[in-house]
Amino acid sequence: MARSIICPKCQSAMEEGFTLAYRDSTRRTTGWVAGPPTKSLFLGLKLPHPPISIQTWRCPRCGFLENYARA
Repeated sequence: MARSIICPKCQSAMEEGFTLAYRDSTRRTTGWVAGPPTKSLFLGLKLPHPPISIQTWRCPRCGFLENYARA
């Protein structure tokens, strides 16, 4: 995102970042998948579609987080 994001809670400028997930000692970003989660016997969850990366913005003043999943 090129434009600045303003916090909807306190109207301060937000900073871009990402949410972190750990799996088997590796660091990964989180993703969004359409539809409800469906269990998979071997993989934990079935993925009917590829995940979309999530951009996260945080307000340094109040701590509010806002996520965007852009295609």
